[in-house]
Amino acid sequence: MIIALNVDAALKTLERMTVTALRERYAEVFGEATRSFNKRHLVKRIVWRMQANAEGGLSERALRRARELANDADLRLNPPRNASAKCDAESSLVSAPLRFDAASRLPMPGTLLRRTYKGRMYLVRVLQKGFEFDGEVYRSLSAVAYAITGAHWSGTLFFGLASDRRREAGDGKERRAQ
Repeated sequence: MIIALNVDAALKTLERMTVTALRERYAEVFGEATRSFNKRHLVKRIVWRMQANAEGGLSERALRRARELANDADLRLNPPRNASAKCDAESSLVSAPLRFDAASRLPMPGTLLRRTYKGRMYLVRVLQKGFEFDGEVYRSLSAVAYAITGAHWSGTLFFGLASDRRREAGDGKERRAQ
């Protein structure tokens, strides 16, 4: 006998729960603890698992195919022990260490940022060191925002790269705390 799951009711119930309660529910449903504290992620994962349990999950054929794909994948979990290891001559793969600044909100160099301001579209290219706008290189996005607006703006807010509770509240203006 298959038990039908009312996804909408389950979703509403889960959305009212605290993150701590969702983490406990996740452990019940998945049989293991989660490292996540993101409420939306936990709700989606729990509902997905509950629905899969109620409706049987993936077919045996789909599970078999997933295992085949996973076995065929050439995944490297650790870097090579020998740092000077060479790639095969036939391989066209070139690897380089990626460095990410966890605090950085800026996109990778080469990215084009678009912003419509007072009915005009502005394009800014992210460079390795700076930002190109109208043929000039600026040191910061805030400097570009000032060149466009004539007012002091947080560049990341102006170009939509950061959220701000005041902007989400609806007035669309940046204000300094007093």
